Amino acid sequence: MADIDYITENRLADTGFAYTLRLIGGKYKMQTLYALQLNHAPLRYNALKRLLVPISFKTLTNTLRELETDGLIHRQEYPQIPPKVEYSLTPLGESLIPVMDDLCTWGERQQAKGPQR
Repeated sequence: MADIDYITENRLADTGFAYTLRLIGGKYKMQTLYALQLNHAPLRYNALKRLLVPISFKTLTNTLRELETDGLIHRQEYPQIPPKVEYSLTPLGESLIPVMDDLCTWGERQQAKGPQR
């Protein structure tokens, strides 16, 4: 019964499940991580913006900052004019891709079955 205590005592925030959802939750976080992973090379800001249509500049900036703060992406700034910044996955971000793949696979299987009641 100890497992159910997390729910009855409202301690789900203390679980690995909640931690993982915090990392990938949000409208564009998973898409951003996949864009970086599928490109197999660092991407510049505007390239990401083009891939993630219809994301706004502000939302993309906030998403990238959150992913960088969480250690999932690396931001490389080059000292030149005009400024050049590239984004890539960190090893931690790369380790999250199979987890996201499993979530997608499960969802696709459930969609194919149709509505369940």
